[in-house]
Amino acid sequence: MTPNFRRNAIGVAVLSLASFASMAQTQASDAAPAQPTDAASLREITVTGNPLGASDLIAPTTALSGDKLLLRSQSTLGETLDNVPGVSSSYFGPNASRPIIRGQDGDRIRILQNGGAAPDASSLSYDHAVPVDALVTERIEVLRGPSALQYGGSAVGGVVNVIDNRIPSEPINGFGGRADLGYSTGNKEKNGGVVLEGGNDRFALHVDAFNRDSKDVSVPITLECSKPGSPWTARKICNSANEANGGALGGTLFFDQGYIGASVSSYRSKYGTVAEDDVTINMKSDRYALEGEWRPGGFISSIHAKLSHTDYRHTEFEGGTPGTTFSNMSNDLRIEARHRKIGNFEGLVGFSSETNRFAADGEEAFAPHSRTRSNAFFLHEEYGTSWGRLSFGARTEQVRIRSLGYPDDPTVTRFAIGERTFNPHSAAFGALVNLAPQWQLTSNLAYTERAPKDYELLANGPHVATGAWEVGDPNLKKEKSTGFDLGAQWKSGPNTARVNAYVTRFRNYIGLTATGRSLDEEGNVAEPGAADTLAEYVYGGVRARFTGIEANGNLRLLGSDGFARMDDAGTLDLEWRGDIVRARNLDTGEPLPRIAPLRLGATLAYNNGPWGARLGFDYNAAQRRVPSVGARETDAYTLWNAAITYRMKVQRANLTWYARMDNITNKLAYSATSILTSTVYPNAPLPGRTLKVGLRVTF
Repeated sequence: MTPNFRRNAIGVAVLSLASFASMAQTQASDAAPAQPTDAASLREITVTGNPLGASDLIAPTTALSGDKLLLRSQSTLGETLDNVPGVSSSYFGPNASRPIIRGQDGDRIRILQNGGAAPDASSLSYDHAVPVDALVTERIEVLRGPSALQYGGSAVGGVVNVIDNRIPSEPINGFGGRADLGYSTGNKEKNGGVVLEGGNDRFALHVDAFNRDSKDVSVPITLECSKPGSPWTARKICNSANEANGGALGGTLFFDQGYIGASVSSYRSKYGTVAEDDVTINMKSDRYALEGEWRPGGFISSIHAKLSHTDYRHTEFEGGTPGTTFSNMSNDLRIEARHRKIGNFEGLVGFSSETNRFAADGEEAFAPHSRTRSNAFFLHEEYGTSWGRLSFGARTEQVRIRSLGYPDDPTVTRFAIGERTFNPHSAAFGALVNLAPQWQLTSNLAYTERAPKDYELLANGPHVATGAWEVGDPNLKKEKSTGFDLGAQWKSGPNTARVNAYVTRFRNYIGLTATGRSLDEEGNVAEPGAADTLAEYVYGGVRARFTGIEANGNLRLLGSDGFARMDDAGTLDLEWRGDIVRARNLDTGEPLPRIAPLRLGATLAYNNGPWGARLGFDYNAAQRRVPSVGARETDAYTLWNAAITYRMKVQRANLTWYARMDNITNKLAYSATSILTSTVYPNAPLPGRTLKVGLRVTF
C-alpha cells in the first residue's frame, strides 16, 4: 500500500501502544484468597492461551501464584519474571522493566490485565514503567512463543497476563482476603498491600490497595551522582528511588445464566530515571472495566464480553520543572462466543476492537500525535481424541494509523501527517500427543503478521533514554514471521522435566539500526567528534532468525518418591532451569542487540511441616554476540539467593513469615538485555545484596 504521509511540523509528540485486541477468558479463578471451603476445591486454571479450559496446554505456558509469586516478586513486572525459562528483563534500573520473551521485547510482547488490554507507554521507551504491582496481583501467566495469535500481531513473542480478580467471575461465599507487609534493606523499601473479597451466590465485591516506598538502590560499586544541589559519591544507583500506590474497587452480579461485573482501578508512581540524574517521572493510570458472560444454551454455549477504558499519562520532570508529557487514551472491546461441542470439535469465534489516542508534548517528544484503531475477527478450534488434541486458530485484522503531526506548533516540519492502513492475517496450528501416562509431546506452528507501530513509522527526534536520535520510516511494510516450537514433558509424581526448542524466522523484522552518523540538537548531520550530538538510528525491516532452547524441571531428592526416605525428615527437591537464545540479522550476518546469553539455574527447596527453606543460584554466561555498533559485551556472573518461610495459623488467619536474600555475595553484574549496558554502562549495574523480610496474612 502506498503511504499517504506528508511532512509537517517539527514538534514533539510520541506514540505508544497501538495494541491489538487481547484475549483470555478469565474462568474459575483460583486467585481469591478470601474464599473459604467452597473455593478451596477449585483447581488452578491457566487461562492464557487456553480459551477452552483444557487442563493440558499445547502452548508453552508458565503460571506464578501463591508462594511462588510471593518469593520472587519485585517492584517491576520484568524483574519479577526474570529467569523464568525463556523470559528475561529489559532492566532500566530498579523502577522500569518489561519482560523479554525468547529474545523479543517491546511491541512483540503483549501485556494483558485480566485478559484485556493494559495500554501504557512502556513499549515506547525502556525508562517507562508498566503500571502494575505484584502486591495486589493474584497470578501472572506467561505464554511463550508465537502460538497466541488470538492476541494479535503484538503477541508474536509471547503474552504476559496479570490477573487480579478485580471483577470476580465466580461466586464468593463468605468474606476473606489477604494482607502483605515487607521491608527490604538494599533500597530501604517499605511496602504493603491488602485484598478484601466477599459475597454470596448473587453478588461478589473486591477491594484492594497497595503502597510502595523505596530509596536509592545499593550496588557493589561506587558511583557518582550529579543531582543539582546535592551531588554525592556512594555505592548506590543515583536517582533510583520510587514511590508507588494504587487500588481498585470491583463487583459482580450473578444470575442463573451468567454474570456482569465492573471495576475501577488507579495506579500512581513517582520514580527516578537512572540514565539522567535529575529527571523523575510522575505517572498515573486510571482504568475502568466491564465484563460479563451469558450462557444461553443451545448451539452457543456462552458469550463472553470485556470492555475497558484506560487513561494513562506521565510527565517527566527535570529537577522541579515539568518537561515532556506522554498520554495514551485507550478503549478496548472484546466479544467471544463459544459453541457447543460438535463431535470431537469445540471452539469459539470472536471480535475485538481497540482505539488509542497518543500524544507527547515537550522537548523530548520524538514522534507525532497519533490515533490508532484496530479491529479483528478471530477463531479458535480444537479437536480432541484419545491420544491428544489438535488446535487451529486464525485471525484477520484491520489496523489504521493516523498521524496528526504536532498540532500545537504548525511551523514544525519534521513530522509526517497522514494515514496508513494495514490488514494483517495470521494462522496457527498446534498438537498435543500423549505418548504414555508420563510423557507428552507438543508442537506449534504459526504464521503471524504485525502492522508497524506509529513510532516505527513516524519517529523523528531525540530519545535520551536510548541515547539516540530515532527516525521512523513511513514506507514500512507489515512484519511477517513464521514460528515453530517442539516440546516434551515428563511427569512422575513430584518429578518433572520440560524442554522446548523453537525457531522463529522474520521476513521483515522491524528494528533500530545505527547509520553511523551523528545529529545535533536540530536534527542536522554533525561533524565526527562534535559535542552535544546523538547517534542516528533508523527503523527498518530486515530478515532475522531467533532460535533457542528452554528447559526446567523438579527432582525429588528426599521424601516420598525421592531417592532417599527418612521418617519426619520432610522433603528436599532440586528445581533446575536453563535457556539459550540466538538472534541474528540475516541481512548483515550480525547478532541482534540485547539478547540474553546462556542462563542456568538451580534451587534446593526444603519443606518440613511449617518450615520451608530455599538456596539457589542463577548463572548468566558472558555475552560476546553483540552488534559491532552501539552495543557492549558483558561478562559472566552468578547470583546466589536464599529464602526461608514459616507458616502458622491464628484462628481463621494463616500467617506466612518469610525472609529472602538476593545476590548473597554482593556480585557486581551488568544485564546483557538492558539498553543501559550500551549507553551508560558504569552507572547501571544490577542491585547488590538485599535482604527482604515480610509477612503475608490470608483469611
